[in-house]
Amino acid sequence: MKAYYVKNIGINIPRIHDLEKLANNAGLELSEKYANELQDITKFNIAVRYDDYKKTFYKKCTEKFTEENIKSIDNLRKWLKKIIAEKD
Repeated sequence: MKAYYVKNIGINIPRIHDLEKLANNAGLELSEKYANELQDITKFNIAVRYDDYKKTFYKKCTEKFTEENIKSIDNLRKWLKKIIAEKD
């Protein structure tokens, strides 16, 4: 997401971890699906940073949960790479 931001806006990337907000600030039009996925990924970042969320998050991370989210993140990454390449 930060690569898209740099490509579209410039090098002064906001120091935030909210991926949906970063996408919006970069002018990236998101489908509802991608917006929801970015919100979920942002929650992962918050969950592992704060001790009170860690235990709940670890319980949530079953093999199925992990595989589904890895697939989702990989698809999102491929989509972002494609739109970044199209800007060239």
